[in-house]
Amino acid sequence: MSFTCRGCAGEDVVLVVDVGDQPTADYFPTADTPGPDPRWPLSLWLCRDCTLVQLGPVDAQIAEEPLAVESATSLAHAESSVKEILRDYPQLAGAVVFEFGSPHGGSWLDHLYAAGSRLAGDGEKADLVVDVHGIVHSEQFGESFELRAERLAPGGLLVMEFHHLLPLFVGNQFDTIRHGHWSYQSLRAVGNIAKLNGLTIESVKQVDMYGGSLMVMLRHTADAKPDASVDVVLADEEAAGIADEIQLASLQEAASHAAGALHAELTRHKAAGRKVLGYGAPSKAPVLLDLSKVGTDLLEFTVDKAPGKHGRRIPGGCMVPIRPVEELKAARPDVVLVLTWDIAEEVIAQLEADGGWGATYLVPLPEPHELRR
Repeated sequence: MSFTCRGCAGEDVVLVVDVGDQPTADYFPTADTPGPDPRWPLSLWLCRDCTLVQLGPVDAQIAEEPLAVESATSLAHAESSVKEILRDYPQLAGAVVFEFGSPHGGSWLDHLYAAGSRLAGDGEKADLVVDVHGIVHSEQFGESFELRAERLAPGGLLVMEFHHLLPLFVGNQFDTIRHGHWSYQSLRAVGNIAKLNGLTIESVKQVDMYGGSLMVMLRHTADAKPDASVDVVLADEEAAGIADEIQLASLQEAASHAAGALHAELTRHKAAGRKVLGYGAPSKAPVLLDLSKVGTDLLEFTVDKAPGKHGRRIPGGCMVPIRPVEELKAARPDVVLVLTWDIAEEVIAQLEADGGWGATYLVPLPEPHELRR
């Protein structure tokens, strides 16, 4: 099986990770919906030309409205990001801006408007173009990147934030591989595709969002003056081998090991008579629980702040129901499995706000481990 690269349209694309047929990430059926749920192939492929890692040849899945609510971490990050950008690029205060939105939220627009910015009109180029975790949802990365480049005014700044392939790989974040996220970006791949569109990476910041992200600043190549931050991240990527198909393929074994370890850990707690409940019903939970073979025998239910998910369940083989957070507090489980592990500190602070009840917090990746309160 072969297909052309979603980034550069090259034909030298190879399979590196295959996690089998999986339910689509944003399909949360009602709790009484009988299985089996629909499944599609889920695999990662590497383009040997531009080095973009991407989903394999799979059709778009069931279109579902996002049911999640935006985390406090995400909201705070948007505000602080705008402050930092305007501090580092004061000439952008009051600039013409354009944002490519994301289903994850995290919009910068309200904060930019408060600083005097104006939204670009139809077809108008912008001094500041923003994409915060948006392009990952585009099936054709290269075409979408071209749209962002076309929006950028001469001398302007394109800011892109995305989940970084490096922490995904070294942190064994295999549950972030999911339908609907079509590309898994390294700085090297973004730089290669930027060049095809007349842009160059000028600087980069490493941020904590979603388990490890990059905020990348790009300009038209004639205007760009790359700094040392670019070389640092590129060197880290090279050392980890995330453009090497053999190295990338090792993620499959690491994922299988961690999934087995999670199943064993929950089985151990059950054998000891401990009650284990989950926190969170993120889009990454289906892959994690499915590969770990965790069902209601090991995880009676999970909870989520999003009212739209209440009365529904995690798709796939696990069938774990989703309930309001208050039900977890009322049940006072011995162990809380934090499925929204990327905001574990926020979760623990929320549950411990009233003193807690002495629960142990279990984080599933890169291997199951307990977090201290």
